[in-house]
Amino acid sequence: MVNLLIKPASGMCNMECEYCFYCDETEKRKQASYGLMSIETAENVLRKGILYAKNSCTVAFQGGEPTLCGLDFFRHIISFAKQYKKPGVRLDFALQTNGYGIDEEWCRFLHDNHFLVGLSVDGLEEIHNEYRHNHQGQGTYRRILETAAMFDKYQVEYNILTVVHKDVAENIREIYKDYQRKGWNYLQFITCLDPLGEKRGQERYSLLPEAYGRFLTELFRLWYKDWKRNRQPFIRQFENYIGILAGYQPESCEQRGICGIQNVVEADGSVYTCDFYVLDEFCLGNLNKDSMADIQKKREEIGFIDRSRNHSKECRECRWFALCRGGCYRSREGEKDNYFCAGYQYFFENCYSQLEEIAKFHQNT
Repeated sequence: MVNLLIKPASGMCNMECEYCFYCDETEKRKQASYGLMSIETAENVLRKGILYAKNSCTVAFQGGEPTLCGLDFFRHIISFAKQYKKPGVRLDFALQTNGYGIDEEWCRFLHDNHFLVGLSVDGLEEIHNEYRHNHQGQGTYRRILETAAMFDKYQVEYNILTVVHKDVAENIREIYKDYQRKGWNYLQFITCLDPLGEKRGQERYSLLPEAYGRFLTELFRLWYKDWKRNRQPFIRQFENYIGILAGYQPESCEQRGICGIQNVVEADGSVYTCDFYVLDEFCLGNLNKDSMADIQKKREEIGFIDRSRNHSKECRECRWFALCRGGCYRSREGEKDNYFCAGYQYFFENCYSQLEEIAKFHQNT
């Protein structure tokens, strides 16, 4: 299985979100932006990635804002990618977008090519607009709702991605109910990251561990009530915890507790270990000149995955370790344990019995 996470517009964006972790990363490397990906580079990346895959290849586009490359770019490279699909190898496409530049032509393209789309929305209008602006400093919420309506009209398969910062965490009950009213049934909540290598908890959007624990608990209780009525939305994090309890390997690297094999590709063709570490010291090579085998060899040489096995003795002996597994390495870096550890413990202490109940239900049906 090969996963390519391609940033064809580097860190460029048609919006300015105050908490953007990728803007923070680009400012901490020698070259902040690599501009727009050339057709030649895109072809090299896709050809080498797809041919290296044995069972499946997922090609996801992210940014910055990937749609800045334009539809003609995407039409060409998707057509090119399909030419290299080998018999027996599944080829899937995905796109993470802020939705600001989407129009009906984009919707037709995404539907016709079976893209799974992640659309970024941060809860209610006031909360979303507080941090997610256009370049003129104006809120973007209404424009993103228009995009969601177009996705529905053209039957684009999409989920909602919400960054859990301070304001989202404090208002999750209202947000959950609002998402229900809108018919958004596939949800992903990701923790807001403080700037890399800097003291945590200092930004106005910072998510503190205790607040995260209360957020998870309240969200789960709302979700559990809906589960009892067989009308719960799909929430990736909860589904993974239930899968762990049922004996399955979680698909989220955060919930595996050990970094996975990612191939994050910048616009110049350079490959990095993880979306949270697109930094000079974690560059694995460049697919304009290196092979996928070379890239994987370099990954082993720098020990990126091995370093994520650094769970402390106290962490490993925690009663919740088998379920929590220490969380994402990015949230452990510079800490004895995961920065959000207190939040996770609060959540599991309050919700474990219901998680276990659901896992047993699925095992018996």
